[in-house]
Amino acid sequence: MPRASLAHLAQPGARIAVHVTPRAGRDALSLEDGAIRIRVTAPPEDGRATEAARRLLARALGVAPSRLTLLMGAAARDKLFRLD
Repeated sequence: MPRASLAHLAQPGARIAVHVTPRAGRDALSLEDGAIRIRVTAPPEDGRATEAARRLLARALGVAPSRLTLLMGAAARDKLFRLD
């Protein structure tokens, strides 16, 4: 499956909502019905799944992971990131 490119969303100040599934079989990012779904192999412990999702999202956006700030959802599957 080709990697999803989200470069068109890479606008400063953009808020990006994602749904994260931890402990998946492999890391993947997909667009399903207009929603961004991220699957990560990392467990949902100590923020590892959130960090893995941030790295995957940054790669799809074509930006550095440090430019993504988590606004909501540190302990939830639905997360909201802001691109700085």
